[in-house]
Parts: sequence; structure tokens; C-alpha cells
Amino acid sequence: MNKNSGIKNIQLPKFYRYFYLISGFLLVAIGVIGIFLPVLPTTIFLILASACFVKSSPKANEWLRNHRVLGIYIKNYQDKTGLTIKAKIFNIAFLWIMILLSAFYLTDEFYIKVVLLLIAVGVTIHLLMIKTKKD
Repeated sequence: MNKNSGIKNIQLPKFYRYFYLISGFLLVAIGVIGIFLPVLPTTIFLILASACFVKSSPKANEWLRNHRVLGIYIKNYQDKTGLTIKAKIFNIAFLWIMILLSAFYLTDEFYIKVVLLLIAVGVTIHLLMIKTKKD
């Protein structure tokens, strides 16, 4: 931990460290699933996983922050640097493709289709409101 992180390095009992470590990896798994399921948010699960790793294993937290695919979710959020225009376009396009596939091929229920489309609109608005950073 660096001194600027504002997080005190408190030594937890072994049980709690293992609990946070296992929880962190479960949250990473849910976050990865969220990449492919548009109704499951990826970033929040990865942020929670990072918080668990901070309490249990700084090495696991650094692994997550430096991961080639997942690290960008964490770094952009924790550093408050925003998303590149390329990332916004990719995320919004992928979101809508998955939502539309889900709405029109995986369900016949009209209300589920409406809910999925409302989720897509909400997430799109959220992504557009995030600060845009230069490449």
C-alpha cells in the first residue's frame, strides 16, 4: 500500500483475510459473467472485489488492477480518469447487442423486453455521463 491511498493497513485475523480473499475472487467471477450478461453490472462487482482484495491480499488487488482486460474497469473508476471515447463506443455497442439479443431471442415476455430496454437506456445514459478522457 502506498501512503497516498488513504487506506490503513490493518492486520485482520486469518479467517477474515481468507473470507475477503474468497469473496474477492467470487466477485471477480460475477464481474466477468457481467461482461456477457448486460443486466449484470461488471464494474461494481470488480470494485467490490478490489475492496475485498485490499483487506485480504494487496498482491491480489494489484493483479486485478493490472489485469489486461479487467484492470481498466478498476483503474478508470478508482483514479476517476473516465473512459476513452473508444471504450464508451465499445461498451455501448456491446451493451445494446447483448440486450437486443436477449430481448428478442431469449424471451417472449413483453414486460421482460421492456425492462431490458429500459436497463439499456439507463446504462447508456450512465456511460455517456462518465467523464471522457483522451486516448
